Amino acid sequence: MIQMMNDATSVSATGTVLVVEDSRSLRGLLSAYLDDAHGLRTVEAGSLAEAEAALALDPTRFFAAVLDLNLPDAPEGEVVDLVQRHGIPVVVLTGSLDPLLRETMLSKQVVDYFVKHKRNEIEQVAHTLGRLWHNRQVKVMVVDDSPSFRAYLQRLLESYRYRTLTANNGREALKRLAEHPETSLVITDVNMPEMNGLELIEAIRQQYRREDLAVIGMSDASKPGLSARLLKAGANDFIAKPFQAEEFFCRVTQNTNMMEYVRRLREAATRDVLTGLANRRHALEVCEKLYANARRGHFQIALGMIDVDHFKQVNDRFGHLVGDDALKRIAVALSQSLRASDLVGRYGGEEFICLLVIKQDDDAELVLERVRAAVAQVDFEDGGTPIPLTVSIGFATELETSLLQMIGRADGAVYRAKAEGRNRVVRG
Repeated sequence: MIQMMNDATSVSATGTVLVVEDSRSLRGLLSAYLDDAHGLRTVEAGSLAEAEAALALDPTRFFAAVLDLNLPDAPEGEVVDLVQRHGIPVVVLTGSLDPLLRETMLSKQVVDYFVKHKRNEIEQVAHTLGRLWHNRQVKVMVVDDSPSFRAYLQRLLESYRYRTLTANNGREALKRLAEHPETSLVITDVNMPEMNGLELIEAIRQQYRREDLAVIGMSDASKPGLSARLLKAGANDFIAKPFQAEEFFCRVTQNTNMMEYVRRLREAATRDVLTGLANRRHALEVCEKLYANARRGHFQIALGMIDVDHFKQVNDRFGHLVGDDALKRIAVALSQSLRASDLVGRYGGEEFICLLVIKQDDDAELVLERVRAAVAQVDFEDGGTPIPLTVSIGFATELETSLLQMIGRADGAVYRAKAEGRNRVVRG
């Protein structure tokens, strides 16, 4: 079904962060940021001993940890080794950061490091942890013919909680992309057998735009013109080998963040804010495409207009906030009662539009009758007062000469449904 609700797959059961910091106020501040901005829970510890006790209970509940390097009972950063032994990604907090300490932390492959006592740094720590939690839903593909280098990049990415796929050449990468079209980023080497990186990028761009799938090409630093060739072939970015893990993560994060920003912009442009369904503009765009296919004889469609009964009375008696809640509940009922092949969107006010792909005329009334019954069964109340919710549905299966004419026929059937007593389905 075409709708705009989030359908993310959870990879870990709990979003809990271990915060080890000897300053109680700093622990509290960070915990508040994580809860407010990202809905993440925290377990706080003020010493190495308390961290050991928290890990002894159940280390698998932590998807990441924020660690102070200088604890009363661990002044040399021993807590980092303790936590990493449990396979937990680590973000480091330190009072100051000299070049030697920075190199030490990078050699331990910590996720990132921040200087505390700066409010903006604490905000950035919370943002980084929110990004780690989100990364569980992001797929990144590594394409390289070297098994050892593939495995190295895979380990780096998984330390940032990305879901990883691998391929040993361009041809295999295209096959895996077809199997995993939701992949957000491809990182590819250039020199590979069967299909090299440049050929792979060009093939990817025949199917995916830069804003749909990001590509980072790994270029050889000894070949200065290669980076430009990668970008012209369609790469979003490049990184020169050999590279530091810190630069690698900066480029990966920048590109996956950009994909997320594009996704949010598209969602804002196509989703109805109140109900989470497709908005009117997007619904009509999709309907036009399906209508055109139906005109060409590819399949048969039915168009339904759905109007909430007595909605003005609900608003007048219980207020607009209750009316908004009623629309949300109805939207959920519509989504759950329609099929994966159907479109549902908010047309305006208390009116919804749906387009069904059907095998025969009779299917439309059966599906829409199920939709009507699902709304009528919604248990809705305000302050203990039951509020019955019903809808009148009009539909059309004749293609007419345009989609707008089809909508008009269905809309006319809605008025007949109202006149005949509401809470019914009428063919136009």
